[in-house]
Amino acid sequence: MTPGHRITIEEGTEHVRVTHAGQVLAESHRPLLLRETGCPVRYYLPPEDVRTDLLTPSDTSTHCPFKGDASYWSRPDATDLVWAYLDPKPEVAQIRDHFCFYETEVVAERRGY
Repeated sequence: MTPGHRITIEEGTEHVRVTHAGQVLAESHRPLLLRETGCPVRYYLPPEDVRTDLLTPSDTSTHCPFKGDASYWSRPDATDLVWAYLDPKPEVAQIRDHFCFYETEVVAERRGY
């Protein structure tokens, strides 16, 4: 990390759901919460909780000096909808192979009374 820039990762218990065009693409109760200076909280979801069969690998890749190189996946109507770090920097190794979507929904759990 550089002075003034920080990344923390913690195991979450939030119920996170990702939908696109009315279809559930991912649903997890075990997201990793990544907090990075100057960025919104991002939910990285385990591959078992993502409908990878509905995603197509993209040719896009980006580089983050703090996390490494990201690979992207798309839907027919949504380019580069999701990304993952397949070989992240050691400081953020926890997010390896976890998927992160631009738009996620934290689902409030309803409790019966």
